[in-house]
Amino acid sequence: MWKIQKRTWILSIFLISSLVGLAGCTEKTVKDKSLEGSVTEPQQQPERKPQEEPKKEEEPKPVVVNVIDPITKDLVKSFLPVDLGFGNENDTYKKEMEKWAKELARGTDQSPGYDQRMILDKLDANGQIIKGKPKIILEESELVEKLMAASVVGGDVELPLYVTESGYKPEDAAHLDEVAVASYTTKFNSAVVGRSKNIEISAQAINNIIVGTGDIFSFNTTVGPSDAAHGYQIAKEIVNKKLVDGVGGGICQTSSTLFNTVDKLGVKYVEKHHHSLSVGYVPAGRDATVSYGGPDFQFQNTTGVPFLIKTIYGKGTLTIEIRTTNAYQSQLKN
Repeated sequence: MWKIQKRTWILSIFLISSLVGLAGCTEKTVKDKSLEGSVTEPQQQPERKPQEEPKKEEEPKPVVVNVIDPITKDLVKSFLPVDLGFGNENDTYKKEMEKWAKELARGTDQSPGYDQRMILDKLDANGQIIKGKPKIILEESELVEKLMAASVVGGDVELPLYVTESGYKPEDAAHLDEVAVASYTTKFNSAVVGRSKNIEISAQAINNIIVGTGDIFSFNTTVGPSDAAHGYQIAKEIVNKKLVDGVGGGICQTSSTLFNTVDKLGVKYVEKHHHSLSVGYVPAGRDATVSYGGPDFQFQNTTGVPFLIKTIYGKGTLTIEIRTTNAYQSQLKN
C-alpha cells in the first residue's frame, strides 16, 4: 500500500513539473513574439542625386558670310564681317563692300568681271544657229545691300546676276532671210589689196548675225581684234586727223556701211563716233569709226522684231542688208 501511494505521489510531482515547464516555454514564445513585433526596422534613407554643375554659357558663334555664284553654286568668297570692321566702323565697312562689288562686276587687271556684253547668235552656211553669249549684269548696289544685311546674322548671299538671252525664237531663225527691209552699198578700190581684205574679213564677221528684239549689237564685240593674228593686213587708216599705215585699215568702211543700213530702221544708238577727217565712201557725217579697245559702234534693236544682218562683198563694193521674215515685215517699226 505504501509503495502504491509513493509511486502515485512521484508521478503527480512529475506531471506538475512537466506542466510548469510547458507554461514557461509558452510564455517565452509569447514574449519573443511581442519583442519581435516591437522591433522597428531602420528606415531607408532617400538616394541623394549628384549635385548638378551650373551650366556654362555658350560662347556666341562667329558671324560668317558666304558669297555664292548662283549659276555654278561655287563659293566666291567667305569672310567674317567683324574682321573687316563691321560693328565698329560700318561706314568704312560699307565702302569696302562697294569697292569689292565693283571689282567683282567689272573685273580687275588680274581677273575678268561678271559683267558681260551679249555676243549675238549667228547662222552658219547651213542655216544652223551658232550660239553666242547672253548679256550678264551683276547689280553692285543690290549685292552691297545683301552683304550688309547678312553681316548682322551671317549666312549665304547669292550674287544678284541678271542674265539676258537674245530676243528671238529659235524656230524663227530659218526664216529671217526671207525679205530685205533695208539696204546700203559703199564702194572701194579693189586694187588696194590690204584695205580690200580688211573690209572682206570684217564684213564676213558680221554676216548672218541675228539681232533679236531688244538686243544690243556691238561692232567691236562682234568683229573682235583687227590684228594680224586674225588675218588683217596693213592699210591706210585715219589717226589724229592723219592718214597713216596700220593693221586693219578699212574696217571703218564696214561699220559705216552698217550704220547707213540700220539708220533706215527704228533702232536706238548706244555708241557712235565720227572720224577726225572726212571719208570718201559715205556722205559727210554719215560715218561710224571703230577701233577694238577704243571707239565702238553700238545700236539697240528697237524695231519690235528680230532681224538678220546680211553682208554681200563684191569686187569694189560692199552691200549690207537687214532681213527678216515675211510675217515680221509688217510689224517692223521704222
